Amino acid sequence: MTDIHDAQTALGDVAARTLANATKTAPMLGRITPRWLPQFLQWVGVEAGIYRVNKVKDEAAIAVNCSARNDEKELRQTFVDYEEWGREYFLSAVNAVVDVHTRVSDLYSSPHNQIQEQLRLTIEIIKERQESELINNTEYGLLNNVAGEQRLQPLTGAPTPDDFDELLSLVWKEPAFFLLHPRTIAAFGRECTRRGVPPPTVSLFGSQFITWRGVPLVPSNKVEIKDGKSSVLLLRTGESRQGVVGLYQPGLPGEQSRGLSVRFMGINHKAIASYLVSLYCSLAVLTDDALAVLENVEVDKYHDYADQYR
Repeated sequence: MTDIHDAQTALGDVAARTLANATKTAPMLGRITPRWLPQFLQWVGVEAGIYRVNKVKDEAAIAVNCSARNDEKELRQTFVDYEEWGREYFLSAVNAVVDVHTRVSDLYSSPHNQIQEQLRLTIEIIKERQESELINNTEYGLLNNVAGEQRLQPLTGAPTPDDFDELLSLVWKEPAFFLLHPRTIAAFGRECTRRGVPPPTVSLFGSQFITWRGVPLVPSNKVEIKDGKSSVLLLRTGESRQGVVGLYQPGLPGEQSRGLSVRFMGINHKAIASYLVSLYCSLAVLTDDALAVLENVEVDKYHDYADQYR
């Protein structure tokens, strides 16, 4: 016999939910990062997907003189000679084809449009790959375009303030930002704490960044960590500063944003609609002293701070 105190006297949660609508978020993707590098770079539009960097052949041969008062000596003659053919950078493409069944997009696009969400998430992944290519691409990536004299090794293994100062001595003409893995930033912070010189922060793009000597440390998980070691890059940016610039093609068919194109490819006989998503980009280092790297920094070195303050 059922106890009267156990009998249900009101509508329960499970039954009630059959008449209720849950508030649904747009689909989330854990791989999405802030992608600071493209935001900090200056971007230059190119024609026909080609960017040529022209340089002076022999800078030491450019002669000028400073005349003293009442000095009537004949002025020195000089001219600036150019390299006959500068290095050319070609845009590379990151592509994906998004397929959506028309039945799915017709019937299940409320409250979120299925096609828009499929394209949005695909574009996010493509932009993640873009940042990785800007750093690691074998032809134009930052890590593979550092001149030999602009490469440093850490003094003690971990990234220290002294190492960062050495980087600044190499890119001393208007340095823009350091680029490094978040774990490398943490390792640098530990070394600063150990020395009693906590780095200040600055607000940029609505977010807080640690700085060193006024230069922000920009995090990117695309700067790889291998065997507990990573790299720290320091850049000068901008075409007018003879720095590092990003390259893109303006005016693309189906252009959605800088260098990004989305084009409808049609519907096949199985009622599947296809969309081509393409992102064209590259990167150029205009002068050797615009980029330097601190290589083989240890990111897993810790200290016992208790012993330090005894």
